[in-house]
Amino acid sequence: MSTNLIILGVIVIALILMYNSLVSKKNQVQNIFAGVDAQLKKRYDLIPNLVATVSKYMEHEKSLFTEVTKLRAEANRPNISDEHKIALDAKVSSALGSIMVAVENYPELKANENVMHLQASLNEVEEQISAARRAYNQAVTDYNNAIEMFPTNFMANAMNYIKKDVFQITENERKNVNVKELFNS
Repeated sequence: MSTNLIILGVIVIALILMYNSLVSKKNQVQNIFAGVDAQLKKRYDLIPNLVATVSKYMEHEKSLFTEVTKLRAEANRPNISDEHKIALDAKVSSALGSIMVAVENYPELKANENVMHLQASLNEVEEQISAARRAYNQAVTDYNNAIEMFPTNFMANAMNYIKKDVFQITENERKNVNVKELFNS
């Protein structure tokens, strides 16, 4: 009888350890995503300053500013899903990159102290977002591995844990940079 009790005890301890491990990984993903979210908020708070400072110089890119402003408003809506935030992040990254490329075509704007400060601030935030994305992707990978691997997959299934998506770059960002084109602009 004591052997059965020991086996039962080992099984209970193993189940508790698996449960705690899964909950820990899920919470880590949520915590790191909150960090990504904070960095994205910081970026969205910089956008109105960037648009206000740069738009008077760049009337030709008005549609680009409209798009960035629209994306910022959408990203600041309450209760949007993590997946939607990830998709919006990719769109905002692309649009902000286009603004920074456009700034290069306006020498008087490039030399403006406000624009230089905003550009430096935006670059810093983008680096922080990139670091937060890497941390998030690692936490998601650990979480996804745990919910898919034996034996924790049984516990994860019972807890209704589902796979999470990682941040991915857009198809446009995967393309090789045409350096010749950059020198001709």
